[in-house]
Amino acid sequence: MYGSRGAAAAVLGTALLIAGCSSSGDGGGKDGGQGAKITQQPKGADPFWVNPDGNAARQVAAYAKDGKKDDAEQIRKIAEQPTGEWIGPENPEQEARGFTEAAEKSDRTALLVLYDIPHRDCGQYSQGGAADGDAYRAWIDGVARGIGDRPAMVVLEPDAVLHMVDGCTPEEFHEERYNLLEGAVTKLKSLKNTKVYLDAGNAGWGHPDQISQPLQRAGIDQADGFAVNVSNFYSTQDSIAYGKQLSAKVGNKHFVIDTSRNGNGPYTGGDADERWCNPPGRALGEPPTTKTADPLVDAYLWVKRPGESDGQCKGGPQAGDWWPSYALKLVKAGQ
Repeated sequence: MYGSRGAAAAVLGTALLIAGCSSSGDGGGKDGGQGAKITQQPKGADPFWVNPDGNAARQVAAYAKDGKKDDAEQIRKIAEQPTGEWIGPENPEQEARGFTEAAEKSDRTALLVLYDIPHRDCGQYSQGGAADGDAYRAWIDGVARGIGDRPAMVVLEPDAVLHMVDGCTPEEFHEERYNLLEGAVTKLKSLKNTKVYLDAGNAGWGHPDQISQPLQRAGIDQADGFAVNVSNFYSTQDSIAYGKQLSAKVGNKHFVIDTSRNGNGPYTGGDADERWCNPPGRALGEPPTTKTADPLVDAYLWVKRPGESDGQCKGGPQAGDWWPSYALKLVKAGQ
């Protein structure tokens, strides 16, 4: 459902680590050689790091070079917002260090997404993950070493708890998965400046009663809170309502909402089983910010990177691959 980034993320994380990512804390950015300077958002409302060399930023540069100024300015609306950096399976320490060092140099917080749990996505578009529990623990250890004492916000394992609740992940894997998630929360929370939000589904899948106890088994008590609507399209209003109901059942924990593509709410046409996969007519949602509509909501985030495919459906490329025509539609649909 989400798409791993593997080699591409590893290359980017390494490049940032080597280059130091010349994005300054006063809103300066990186030119990229194409006149497509990408700037940081004002820290007061949006303390998260904008990657000046992400897919959207590269698309801005490409459109500018080709003289497509209108398209470049449309995609800039994505490129200049902070989005989640999904750590790949091969070089977790290197990537986490690259992103967090670049963010720290800009006086911002890195937003990282960890998505490598064994038996991930139940064999669907984003299947994969670590080979076994030991491999996963080693991967988490690598991420933790890479983050160190630098500021980071981590969204932990989209769908990992939900897929145990809805039956998608076989029962035989549940005990290990709870153990791995709890261990990941403990490891990450041992870091000085890392906040951890455990994924907790979305407003359309079921009821908070079904997931509250599983979240507790997965370590929500130690986490800073939970994340809702990751890579999905439910409205911010519905996500707040869902999150507040769930919060009341897990010790009044705070939560974050993925608003990346929820501007027009969920898609209601086509096959109900794949309404989440590259649905047409969707729009960008509220920009990332810590100034939200409810004190329990710590942030609106763009966890799913707008313009990256959900999977090979509706003409889309592989999950996680950049899809410029879909990106343009997301921007234009909200205007």
